[in-house]
Amino acid sequence: MKYDFITIGGATEDITFYTSEGVLISNKKDLTRQKLLAFEYDAKIKIDKSFSGFGGGAANAAVACSRLGFKSACLCAVGDDLRGEDILDNFKKQGVATALAQKITGAETGFSFLLVGPANEHICFSNRAANNELRITNHELRIIKNAGWIYLTSLSGNWQAALAKIFSVHGPKIAWNPGHRQIIRGVKALGRYFKKTGCLIVNKDEAIELALSFKKNRTGLNQIKNLLVALASLGPRIVVITNGRHGADAIGENKIYHQPIVKEKKRLDTTGVGDAFGSSFVAGLELYHNDIKRALFLAAKNSAAEISRQGAQQGLLRKQEI
Repeated sequence: MKYDFITIGGATEDITFYTSEGVLISNKKDLTRQKLLAFEYDAKIKIDKSFSGFGGGAANAAVACSRLGFKSACLCAVGDDLRGEDILDNFKKQGVATALAQKITGAETGFSFLLVGPANEHICFSNRAANNELRITNHELRIIKNAGWIYLTSLSGNWQAALAKIFSVHGPKIAWNPGHRQIIRGVKALGRYFKKTGCLIVNKDEAIELALSFKKNRTGLNQIKNLLVALASLGPRIVVITNGRHGADAIGENKIYHQPIVKEKKRLDTTGVGDAFGSSFVAGLELYHNDIKRALFLAAKNSAAEISRQGAQQGLLRKQEI
């Protein structure tokens, strides 16, 4: 089977709690932690409502690509429990192939607790569980090499070995939205892979952290243009930086693009918005023959739709809706 997109990374159940008792604190002196969501110490925090749905970077991206009309598969790991069965059943309902999903005997399926504050900003507490057991063997590599795109998200467990194997494959284009474990290791650990990356997608905080890992001159690293140029110098063909309500920016073929946010009908839940944006952008490159401007608009539109519904996958658009 040849796939248009194979997404690699996490698949989880997301349990979301909403509360109005959090306080958003500006922390601009710390470039990598510019906003903090705080709660009173030792207090009992009231939960206004809760919601359970499906998440995980690779799972969200696979569903987004499938809804946009592409043949997608998710290379992920789940446990042999009810939560894992539910995730696989959801893939089937969403048209995502499960042939590459690994069921780990005796393992617990990953889950996340998402705490959503008064302005719908969120913090994610993640238990990777079975996601740590994801393995890339020769079987997976044979299938990966025939894909149109690999969409690589956050990896855990022995992620260094997984990265080396994935980037050894010749054939598919690679879009990379690295996770926290990768970002904190910086360019020293990741640099050799950027040269093989077709599209690097990070948020502003992640871009700053990557830039700080190799830039001796830290002046101006809070400015998007400087971050784009810095990350592009590492070798990716396209770099995309998302920046919350300020929209997103990209650089490709030495040209910089800006995409404002598309106003959502209702800002209900920002969970998974980064996955929606990144995967929709790469899908847009395929749909619009590498037109970065049009791909950015599609990504912004799908992100707005995703934000208007609860959960990381509920609001994702189908091809006929774009």
